[in-house]
Amino acid sequence: MKLSAFSLSLFAASASAFSLSATPVRTAMTSSSTSLFSSPTDSSTPPPSSPSIAPFAKPPRTILDPLPTVYVYDHCPFCVRVRLALGIKNVKHLLHFLANDDVATPTSLVGKKIAPIFQLPQDDLVMMESLDIIAKIDADPRFGPTELIAPASGRKDIKAWQKSVQTLLRTLQRPRYVATGLLPEFQQLDGRHAFIKNHQLPPYDKPEWKGDGSPENPGMDMETKLQLYAEAMASDPTPLIEDLNARLIELEDMLYCEHYCSEGGLSLDDIDLWARLRSITIIKELRWPGKLRAYMDNMSALGDVPLYDEMAL
Repeated sequence: MKLSAFSLSLFAASASAFSLSATPVRTAMTSSSTSLFSSPTDSSTPPPSSPSIAPFAKPPRTILDPLPTVYVYDHCPFCVRVRLALGIKNVKHLLHFLANDDVATPTSLVGKKIAPIFQLPQDDLVMMESLDIIAKIDADPRFGPTELIAPASGRKDIKAWQKSVQTLLRTLQRPRYVATGLLPEFQQLDGRHAFIKNHQLPPYDKPEWKGDGSPENPGMDMETKLQLYAEAMASDPTPLIEDLNARLIELEDMLYCEHYCSEGGLSLDDIDLWARLRSITIIKELRWPGKLRAYMDNMSALGDVPLYDEMAL
């Protein structure tokens, strides 16, 4: 297999994420962290002129006592939905990042391993399901002005686009989640291996990867899974990235403006779309179309949820 120098460097830097050994590897953040304080300006093309559309007006800060807590995985788009909604509503909250192999904590709260989980101590309330949590916080006046987030529009074009890139994104994103060594749920080898154990890479489907517990279908052994993840990181990503670049151009054409994906203002369309698109920023060397890049940056700042640009592989 012919590998580029770029691919080989990725493989060398991230091999320990897939290894069964406990050999430590140092991973350094880039020195540039300006995106945490201002919108990045690294898009390949400037945003096109758009209609005079006012950005979302963020409400005053809401601080409850005690603060609500959200239990999340950083990479999980369903968790990001809740984080984004709380940020848009300007509600101060505590974030509890679960290790990916932590079964005890979520089970003690809701009876199973799942995220996000929303905990409101003053009501003795513990909730699952991202859209139910968002409905709760947008209807309760204790969390500021209500009905700020419009309902989903039911757009089929964006849903079809998301489905069309599912295999492509799983191939590029999943190995990078664990290879960075920087996401809180993957800080330890057990957490990384728990993710690899349960998340198949294309072209395998879930039953092939995990099995069903029967002697006839025990699933793939862990050594093979680790090898497939390592090979995915070692392979030249250029053809896949070129494909994704083209798909991002398609998506930009569906975007209403750099503030909202759908006409009519901020809605659950934005909550769902941006939460999924955020994970794409963990892929290096992408060319973001101008309006789409501006949308990513605007929503990141509005929702107080950082993108992955500084740790992209």
